[in-house]
Amino acid sequence: MTDSEEAYTYGSGGLISRMGIRIIEVTADRCVATMPVEGNTQPYGLLHGGASAALAETVGSLAAMAHAGEGRIAVGVDLSITHHAAVRSGMVTAVATALHRGRSAATYDVAFSDEQGTRTATARLTCFIRNA
Repeated sequence: MTDSEEAYTYGSGGLISRMGIRIIEVTADRCVATMPVEGNTQPYGLLHGGASAALAETVGSLAAMAHAGEGRIAVGVDLSITHHAAVRSGMVTAVATALHRGRSAATYDVAFSDEQGTRTATARLTCFIRNA
């Protein structure tokens, strides 16, 4: 999938669209998305940690759904995130990369970067895969 009208099928009217998340690529091995800092900040003007967590859950879960296949769903069961650098403006990019793709669980490493390519956060998401 590319950044197109199809991207809006993911959460149209939901958190994904409210946060301005744009899905760039989705495969079972990798998912890439961007999110604006503006509108997703905490009171000090920095990117909100919860917004980063929501972006991590989004890219990891979409990749896990691609892995799960038709008739199955993926639900996040464990998320941890470490913030390395503050982001005040622009866009952040999150890239989820598969660490483990099993029949009942999938785990993804999520790397966040700012527009300068600086690593701003790292997350790890595990999703449980089950029948729909």
